[in-house]
Amino acid sequence: MQFFTIMYSKENTIALQDSTQSFLKNIPDVLTSKEETEKLRDVLRFHEYRYYILNDPFISDGEYDQLFKLLERTEKQHPDWITKDSPTQRVAKELTGNFLTVQHLVPMLSLDNSYNEEDLRDFDRRARQLTGLDSIVYSVEPKFDGGSISLVYENDLLVRGATRGNGVQGDDVTTNIKQIRTIPLSARFSDYGLQQVEIRGEVLMNKENFKKYNEALIEKGLAPLANPRNAAAGTLRIKDPSEVRRRNLEVFVYHISDYTLLPGKDTPKALLSHDASLQLLWELGFRSPVHEMHVFRSIDEVIAYCREFEEKRDSLPYEIDGMVIKVNDIQLQEVLGMTSHHPRWAIAFKFKARQGTSKLLNVEFQVGRTGSITPVAKIDPVYIGGVTVSSISLFNEDVIREKDVRIGDTVLVERAGDVIPYIVKPLTELRSGTERPITFPSHCPACNSTLFKEEGEAAWRCVNIECPAQVVERMIHYVSKDALDIRGLGEANIKKFYELGLLKDIPGIYKLNFAAISQLEGFGAKSVEKLKEAIEQSKKQPLHRLIFALGIRYVGETTAKVLAQKVNHLLELKDLSQEALQTLEDIGPKVAGSIVHFFSNEDNLKMLQELEALGVEMNNVQKQTHGSGELEGVTFLFTGTLPTLKRSEAEAMAEAKGGKILSGVSAKLNYLVVGKDAGSKLDKAQKLGTVKIITEEEFLKMINT
Repeated sequence: MQFFTIMYSKENTIALQDSTQSFLKNIPDVLTSKEETEKLRDVLRFHEYRYYILNDPFISDGEYDQLFKLLERTEKQHPDWITKDSPTQRVAKELTGNFLTVQHLVPMLSLDNSYNEEDLRDFDRRARQLTGLDSIVYSVEPKFDGGSISLVYENDLLVRGATRGNGVQGDDVTTNIKQIRTIPLSARFSDYGLQQVEIRGEVLMNKENFKKYNEALIEKGLAPLANPRNAAAGTLRIKDPSEVRRRNLEVFVYHISDYTLLPGKDTPKALLSHDASLQLLWELGFRSPVHEMHVFRSIDEVIAYCREFEEKRDSLPYEIDGMVIKVNDIQLQEVLGMTSHHPRWAIAFKFKARQGTSKLLNVEFQVGRTGSITPVAKIDPVYIGGVTVSSISLFNEDVIREKDVRIGDTVLVERAGDVIPYIVKPLTELRSGTERPITFPSHCPACNSTLFKEEGEAAWRCVNIECPAQVVERMIHYVSKDALDIRGLGEANIKKFYELGLLKDIPGIYKLNFAAISQLEGFGAKSVEKLKEAIEQSKKQPLHRLIFALGIRYVGETTAKVLAQKVNHLLELKDLSQEALQTLEDIGPKVAGSIVHFFSNEDNLKMLQELEALGVEMNNVQKQTHGSGELEGVTFLFTGTLPTLKRSEAEAMAEAKGGKILSGVSAKLNYLVVGKDAGSKLDKAQKLGTVKIITEEEFLKMINT
């Protein structure tokens, strides 16, 4: 097995440092030869490597800047001397338009997850069984928590950087990728006989940079970013490369997914095992987890290392949410192969959810768009898993009673899946006797109307349709992405316009005073024009999106499609009885009753008539004609996270072939298409026994035949 040490030998290092001092002693206005210019580029690349990869700089930031500016001046005077991998070529102008969608050379599959030792032992058992070996050598490395990317190098030059996207296709973010200094613009793959290489990596913002960046935002009066993961992934799709550069992102590369050889060259020995491939990438100037990665010959050693890493995760400069275990031998990886969702030669060991303790200070009661009252716990801010948590939903009165949570309690807080915080339990043994029960209000905190609880429900509701809190929440839902998708009119602006008296109800969205809005801070001519355009476009959204946007209780996206298919005009729904509605696919008494209640309310009908008068399309101009597709009358339901498709995309594909989408598992369901983390719907389908359970791959074969 061939291993590598560092990118620059001792001799190279001495020579480059001597060149550095020579340039710094007498910095000219410009260099006069192409050879000297290339030597300066080599010097700058060396110092970038020392600073960004090794975190061990040899010169000061000021000295580096002097050399960089010398190169800039020289290239400006001699533009024909500029090379594609020059350090100056990381700088780019602001992007215009949307990011292009590009196809990965090899699909970026998800990893199967494990949560305990038994899962890992089962993975090892399956791997040994499939290979016929008594033992397998594994490599183990951290599972970095950031944004996944794919890098393509051709003839030693970086030619493309892309986001993971749906695993098959992603966004071309090459310009932004070039702003990240831990990604070389060129690498000597040709020294190893490689012509084209595709590399997987994870874009990260380390904890320290994340903290500094958020502090700067707060000083400017701007909202801080949620966590390092979102910060890293979101930054990749920013259209201002200079902003990308300011956020100081880093990249760890962890896998060579595909490569082609130069004519007459054989596969290098370094690509016969995973650990050697990481060493190769390190040697070529990439930051790979060579120091964090270890190779083990038994699953017991793997488990011990995972536990060791879990103990020290908080001391690391980056967020990690687990460990990745890979079969180290590349040939064995090929033998094991992969499913449509994940490779059989790798598995992720997920760490336990983050927990912390805090003090419950108070409980506020918030009003949702349907009038439901949600208790929200206000706690002493506590840092859990890279996020400062200060507010936690307590869901409803029953949860409060079941947990016996009291104001003043010390509570155990957990981020489920490292994302959603919730209170696990109060630490009752720490009570001092000063804790107070949480008193659920009898009247709406927004309008003081008496609250009502329906039989069989947990939530208390405000039934005053004019309640200001509900009005605002209904407007927020109406403009949301899955509803009418009015970009530029999100939650913050809805609340702002409402408070200023510029907006009082949903029809008011189409009567906004743009002259007044243009006087507000942050609303220039360009943003106002975009808002106008988005509002105008919303009038032509398909009928099912308008139905969903109305926020009728129990009517989700699937039910909205069923209702839209039934009518030629929205207001025809007011003529349908509860019994007639229940004859429609997957609409039961509860949903039907809610629809009848909505369309029998005179205020709602007046609102719809006003919307139509304002130009909102209520005719079903996109009504489908069933009977022409090969899957006419066949029913589908999708559950879990699909490997490559969004659920909405899969549903549209089924409907285009004449299929129908149901919202729940019943005897009417023909196919349940399951993805990752399929839950109760899968269990119900298995118990029912009449539903055919298929994968996304099987569904696509059905669609494409």
